[in-house]
Amino acid sequence: MNIFDQQKEKERKINQALSKVKHSIAIASGKGGVGKSTIATNLAISLAQKGYKVALADVDIYGPSVPTLFNIENDEVRGEKKGEDYFIHPIERYGIKLMSIGFFVDRDKALLWRGPMASNTLIQIISQTIWGDLDYIIYDLPPGTGDLQLTLAKEFHLSCVIFVSTPQILSVSDVRRAVNMFRHPDINIPILGLVENMSYFSPYDMPEKKYYLFGKGGGDILSKELDLEILERIPISENISPANDNGNPISLDISTLESRGFLSLADKVVDKLDKITKENL
Repeated sequence: MNIFDQQKEKERKINQALSKVKHSIAIASGKGGVGKSTIATNLAISLAQKGYKVALADVDIYGPSVPTLFNIENDEVRGEKKGEDYFIHPIERYGIKLMSIGFFVDRDKALLWRGPMASNTLIQIISQTIWGDLDYIIYDLPPGTGDLQLTLAKEFHLSCVIFVSTPQILSVSDVRRAVNMFRHPDINIPILGLVENMSYFSPYDMPEKKYYLFGKGGGDILSKELDLEILERIPISENISPANDNGNPISLDISTLESRGFLSLADKVVDKLDKITKENL
């Protein structure tokens, strides 16, 4: 099989796997440590809570978080053979279909993969997963810009990208580069907006108080400079890290301030994607 036939076969498998997916959302960041996986996870849960069919694909090949965030590190992935092809079933938790490279590699060993190998692995995992009917599939991207982001943007027909940052002004330049990559004419993926994570801290016994632990103003600078709407400002609390570590993401508790923020974010994502869809009809 020559290179052109290989590309066609790859496109066929991707299109077949994602044929019943209405919207594909990438969650991106300029750098690591801003809570991108937390945003992706809790957005997925909030959409599922609203009755949508949702999947979360952890495509951060070098630092997969989904197995830990959902406490499924020891769960087994089922597979089945159909004709000459082998397919895998996503693990389901909280009404969400989950897939991650973390299901297939030793979590204690570093993946010494060059770009092409990582990209091919990404394509193989997504195209061989039985996704079924979905309203939304959310891709948790690696931070920064590179081969995996380019592969996803060019091969997987993304509906939009949502960027995650923090209030720190230091992160502005990293996000600028990542935004410009998706806005490049050869890629041109719509950017839905920006989520400012860890925006402020409010004690549970004094919810009216706001403490800006990580500074203030970075999201506003990004919004103005890059013409990005701030979709939501998600606060930080003393409970969010333990919730992540225990496999019980914070949005499962709808009484929390963070959960209300994620539900609001889900509403905005639904409305904006509906508008984009209507404009493209």
